[in-house]
Amino acid sequence: MTDRPTRRPTGGSAADTGREDTAVRPLTQRVQEKLASAAEEARRNATAPTAAVPAVGRGPRRARLRLTRIDPWSVMKTAFLLSVALGIVLIVSVAIVWGVLSAAGVWDSVNRTVQDIVGSESSTFNVKDYLGTSRVLGFTMVVSVVDVVLLTAVATLGAFLYNMAAALIGGIEVTLAEDS
Repeated sequence: MTDRPTRRPTGGSAADTGREDTAVRPLTQRVQEKLASAAEEARRNATAPTAAVPAVGRGPRRARLRLTRIDPWSVMKTAFLLSVALGIVLIVSVAIVWGVLSAAGVWDSVNRTVQDIVGSESSTFNVKDYLGTSRVLGFTMVVSVVDVVLLTAVATLGAFLYNMAAALIGGIEVTLAEDS
């Protein structure tokens, strides 16, 4: 007798003929087992905590990482925004200091002192003609604009230089630890 697979009769099903189809049954069992294991895994994942909690008795997890590249574009954008903020702070602080000095009568005192030292011929001298609020704030704005340009350029150049140095020596090694 040969080991030929038997063919299913065309008129009926396996139940009709009394034979069980051995090729189909294990496949459906495997599919059912896979579905059951996937459902069990989904249940386990749904009840698992989302935040990593270190095991009891162990210290916080640590990771040693190496900073090998800094993106110059992001450094430039960040340095630009920070230097603009620094420029605004500088302008506001100079305006406040100048207003406080004026309210305290420092400029009138300087004018009287110059008048006492030089004499009556300098009665037209006024320190605000030389160091007025508009001149000082204008000079502060110029310094702030130059500061924005220089700080942005230096920070970007620093990022490029760091990337070149990190390519040679490997970068800065950082150890990060989880809060306990």
